[in-house]
Amino acid sequence: EEILGEPMKDSDAITLYKTMRETLVYLTHLNVDDTENIMLERLALQVDGSEWSWHNLNTLCWAIGSISGAMGEEDEKRFLVTVIKDLLGLCEMKRGKDNKAVIASNIMYVVGQYPRFLRAHWKFLKTVVNKLFEFMHEMHPGVQDMACDTFVKIAQKCRRKFSILQVGESMPFVEELCLNLPSIVSDLEPSQVHTFYEAVGYMVQSQSDMTQRDILLGKLMEMPNLTWQNIMAQAATDISVLREPAAMKNIVNIIKANERVVVALGHPFMPQLGRLYIDLLNVYKAYSEAINAAVASGGQYVTSTSAVRGMRAVKRETLRLLESFIERSEDNELILSRFVPPLLDPVLGDYVRNIPEARDPEVLSLFTCLINKLQGLMTSEVPRVFEAVFKTTLDMITKNFEDFPEARLNLFNLLRAINMHCFPALLSNAENFGLIIESIKWAFKHTERNIAETGLNTLLELFQNVHLSQFATDFHQHYYLGLLQDLFSVLTDTLHSPGFKLHAQILAHMLQLVETKAIAAPLDAAKMPAGMDNSTFLRELLSNMFIQSFPNLAPATTKQLVNGLFDNCRDQSIFKQHLRDFLVSLKEFGGGDDLFTEEREAEVAAKAAAVQKRQEAVPGIINPHAIADDMNDY
Repeated sequence: EEILGEPMKDSDAITLYKTMRETLVYLTHLNVDDTENIMLERLALQVDGSEWSWHNLNTLCWAIGSISGAMGEEDEKRFLVTVIKDLLGLCEMKRGKDNKAVIASNIMYVVGQYPRFLRAHWKFLKTVVNKLFEFMHEMHPGVQDMACDTFVKIAQKCRRKFSILQVGESMPFVEELCLNLPSIVSDLEPSQVHTFYEAVGYMVQSQSDMTQRDILLGKLMEMPNLTWQNIMAQAATDISVLREPAAMKNIVNIIKANERVVVALGHPFMPQLGRLYIDLLNVYKAYSEAINAAVASGGQYVTSTSAVRGMRAVKRETLRLLESFIERSEDNELILSRFVPPLLDPVLGDYVRNIPEARDPEVLSLFTCLINKLQGLMTSEVPRVFEAVFKTTLDMITKNFEDFPEARLNLFNLLRAINMHCFPALLSNAENFGLIIESIKWAFKHTERNIAETGLNTLLELFQNVHLSQFATDFHQHYYLGLLQDLFSVLTDTLHSPGFKLHAQILAHMLQLVETKAIAAPLDAAKMPAGMDNSTFLRELLSNMFIQSFPNLAPATTKQLVNGLFDNCRDQSIFKQHLRDFLVSLKEFGGGDDLFTEEREAEVAAKAAAVQKRQEAVPGIINPHAIADDMNDY
């Protein structure tokens, strides 16, 4: 089992720290010398022991890190060299592992906050990174985590400095690092090793020469590749090797390390993925067959055994690795010709064959990513994807609104991607199309906001696609009225009020189609008297529907409100306000506060943008790691 750390947000504490940080930056701008002297005096009191305590040192170092960027470069250089020298001296002088660990973590925090200084002073940067490598062997709780996190921050901001040959060096630092990598990471936990690989990935990415970059990537991945090759060689003679817990753990860690390098490196990761790809799919297939065999003999309960969980972990990480690469790939034709064909059978076939409890929602996420990336190029493959995952997943999620939450959201995201980029594929099967409409309705009826919003966005985009197709008349005659009634049912239900903005957009679009006579054929020929147009029919239909559903409304008032919806459907802002008045008059929404979510969100966003603009004008206010640097600065 792997222990995962999840950051927790303490909003009050974060707000307080932000305010204190801003205050320190403004004070530094008011008087640089004064701020510097006060901080160095406080540090001297730590060094001489008169005010020594972990709390005092942590507080002071946090303050020192907070003013990064607020001083001029020369002032910053002088100040930081003094601070680091004093902290290193304090670390040497203090006795006790706990004391040394606290000082070490503060040194790492401070240097990580000053990337501008590090970029300008190579020897200091090299010393700092070598010190981080020392800390990676320190077993005191938290020190290794801090060392890895600081290393990745520095690698992101100073990446180019590590990949070029510096004056007085025999080789670029990243090459030397790759040679010593096994000994540097020897005491780290797997999750820390993954972070380390991501950091070195940023350095490799900054190498502009493609051939050199490929050589560096090969050196970086040498250790995991060797372990991978050993496992594959053993599995070739005895497939049961793959089911050993140690092998599964190794495979998961190798895939995770590769995934973190993809995040840092992007498309240039291609040669490394090419080495693993077919083996990865074979391992995926082997584990799929083993899981299916286990379920066949032991029933669905075997999915909770450690053996099956281990195999599913490998499958999940494989899917995540492929998704990370596809997302960052820059060659769509290559993905389509080399990656998609071998992927379809092992992944889609396995998804169909598995019992619901053993299906991986990451499969849906991977194909959503593929369609968003390749867009129309995937149209010919969509029927096969659809056949494999759509009905099977729909059966899993339509029993209630709670089971399989990840598969639920991922399926609707997949449907939206297909509709947006491969719409012609949806029209290839009339029976499937009816199922798609029902699933969109199912999505926007969810009270889970992100699922409902995905369903509503898909519906709006579907209407836009249909309007431009030859299928428009059939679609409107078959589905328009049913969709309109279902849309009004969620619109008048307070549980779905966060979706009001999209409800209004879709409704305005639907009514506009009728008012502009874009729908020429009768919406319901069986019920419409001869000579009646769609607009008159729809006004009467909606008025009667609301009179029956909301008896508190007088018929004349209802007709006036419904006519207002039609008359204002061309102007979105007036239409939205009229729709709000309409809903409030139903007495279902109280004062109607829930219907102003969009405006409140826009106001919050505008305030945040104004704050951001004000902060950008003051050097040091924005954290150096939140600033996008020019690549020339690396």
